[in-house]
Amino acid sequence: MAEIRTVGVIGAGQMGSGIAHVCALAGYNVLLHDVAPAKIDESVGLIDRNMHRQVARGLIGEAEREAALGRIRPEPSLAEIGRSDLVIEAATEDEDTKKSIFRALSPHLVDKTLLASNTSSISITRLASATDRPERFIGLHFMNPVPLMKLVEIIRGIATGAETYEIAVAFARSLGKTTANAEDFPAFIVNRVLVPMINEAIYTLYEGVGTVDAIDTALKLGANHPMGPLELGDFIGLDTVLSIMNVLYEGLADSKYRPCPLLVKYVEAGWLGRKVGRGFYDYRGDRPVPTR
Repeated sequence: MAEIRTVGVIGAGQMGSGIAHVCALAGYNVLLHDVAPAKIDESVGLIDRNMHRQVARGLIGEAEREAALGRIRPEPSLAEIGRSDLVIEAATEDEDTKKSIFRALSPHLVDKTLLASNTSSISITRLASATDRPERFIGLHFMNPVPLMKLVEIIRGIATGAETYEIAVAFARSLGKTTANAEDFPAFIVNRVLVPMINEAIYTLYEGVGTVDAIDTALKLGANHPMGPLELGDFIGLDTVLSIMNVLYEGLADSKYRPCPLLVKYVEAGWLGRKVGRGFYDYRGDRPVPTR
């Protein structure tokens, strides 16, 4: 794509790492930024390990891996990120945090730069309002894990220009992804359907209808899901699940989106899932063990 050669990625967590990974493999130069510089080095190490797995599985060649890694540059300066052709924000799922990132970035942007958020639930229109270019702002919601999942949701804000949309779709497809267009309503398509299912599974546990093991086994074998809903919640991060449920509850004012009190308790306890070693399963041993 002539329009995009360099992609700035803000946020070196699980999603940002995955986005940097696929962009570099697709031939884009990637500038990777995080507020904690040590996380950038951790992210590059994670990308390297994941690319080694792809080589071992015959999905990419060793030369391809080396070339892709060479395209990723840790970048501690927002001023340099602002010179990118496209900047993708992949920070924590919190509206104030995301807006503060875009406000800090704005003075460093060049005229050509397109902005995107990887938000999984927050209004693109509201995020765009924190920038100087709402017509050049769009939602690019990658699925987790990014290197494996084929979908990118494309979300236009009310001010997003037609050219921005066309470039975003072409960019996502250049990464080997399939795109689905979603309107700018709370949680878009995937999480509007998926996260309330996880919340309902937590209610099922909360009300004593089934145990963790019974609920996950029932959905895996009874609905042919590859992962049970409680296991999936742990994989996504229970703090993210709660954040999305709150966006749905507040944005749509419907009681069916009320977060389960047990989900709130787990987040209050810091039992956020795989990333901290404990959620609905305890991951600190040889195999995951239900915590209830």
